[in-house]
Amino acid sequence: MSTRELVAVDIGGTHARFAIAAVGADGKITLGEVATLATRDHASFQTAWEAFAAAQTRPLPRAAALAVAGPVGNLDDPAHVIRFTNNPWIIQPAGLAQRLGVDAIGLVNDFEAVGHAVAHAAPDHFLHLTGPDTPLPATGTLSVVGPGTGLGVAWVWRAGGGFYHVQATEGGHKDFAPLDAIEDAILARLRQRHRRVSDERVVSGPALVDIYETLALLEGRTIAQHDDKTLWQAAAAQTDSLALAAAERFCLCLGAVAGDIALAQGASGVVIAGGLGLRIKDMLVTSGFASRFAAKGRFEGLMASLPVKLITHPQPGLLGVAAAFIKDHPA
Repeated sequence: MSTRELVAVDIGGTHARFAIAAVGADGKITLGEVATLATRDHASFQTAWEAFAAAQTRPLPRAAALAVAGPVGNLDDPAHVIRFTNNPWIIQPAGLAQRLGVDAIGLVNDFEAVGHAVAHAAPDHFLHLTGPDTPLPATGTLSVVGPGTGLGVAWVWRAGGGFYHVQATEGGHKDFAPLDAIEDAILARLRQRHRRVSDERVVSGPALVDIYETLALLEGRTIAQHDDKTLWQAAAAQTDSLALAAAERFCLCLGAVAGDIALAQGASGVVIAGGLGLRIKDMLVTSGFASRFAAKGRFEGLMASLPVKLITHPQPGLLGVAAAFIKDHPA
């Protein structure tokens, strides 16, 4: 069987990433050079696609796979429209293949794509975080938790022999459960603005602002206005002790939430994903993430027996959406 090619696209709120993916006879996926386009610079996905095509030295492959940051919905409904949370683009699946000039097209949720990446990534694309330092089990359920702009949650069930199933979920929207007085204060502050406080309100990149401001109030400090990007940078550089404390508190909460999800899903292993996880990988290793993950009362021994990894593949969305396409469109 010859090599197959397709255009892999990972569309988020801020950026759309494009690459030509080559699928070998053995099923191995190789990504070409990645083009990152700012969504604000393009009026629609169609014009961004055309800009990517114009930059290539040869015609695009006749297949495309898209991962979208939002619910995919009913693709069989001819009137269905996919809308993005953080950018004004819309995608109308009906007739999309014709408009793009391709013969086959796949559409999946972006975190479903991450689940496929977990199933396909090589062992050297996983960094050990806690639990036994062993490879992820070849069978059973892997919980996938990804803090970023929001909190993505999925699970991957593997039966061995290369067979697996990915299920995207909305697990990031379960209720946040504080575990000490500081987290009680974080919850109280968030409840002033939100009728219901989900895990995503605490365990996501933008949530660092609320954690930081809560810690400032507890210390009687005047709250300085910072965006989350500035605070994460200050925490990483250790130039602001309060920002560092907020980031460490974030790691504690992420550990607790990931442990809850693993319990609920009956996981035999856990993968932390998302760009934020990759950026704070050193902090995760040295923080209280591991202790909070395992601190589940009578199930502490079970939790300590689960390998927990961080996926370090540079483009899991693109790898995963290509993997999802070839799974649904076998040669």
